[in-house]
Amino acid sequence: MQDLKINVVIGGRTYPIRIKETSEEEGIRKAALKINNLLSEYEDNYAVNDKQDVLAMCALQFASQIEIMNLKNNGEDQRVEDKLKSLNSLLDKHLE
Repeated sequence: MQDLKINVVIGGRTYPIRIKETSEEEGIRKAALKINNLLSEYEDNYAVNDKQDVLAMCALQFASQIEIMNLKNNGEDQRVEDKLKSLNSLLDKHLE
């Protein structure tokens, strides 16, 4: 399939983006909307003169959300793995 070209506006600037399939477009547009909403929120609530600073704050917030989710998921994965090991141990004892 040929790449599709779309334009996305972030912080008042238009960025051309190539996507592989139309299903990607919705995700990209939703992400751009979230970024623009967060930009507006930061600009309204903080005395920030430079758009670059606001974009850096947005990037930090989104990246930290991903990292926090990964840490929580890794902790949950470890708990599940521990329970599975415990169940396997119980099964092994029962089958002996």
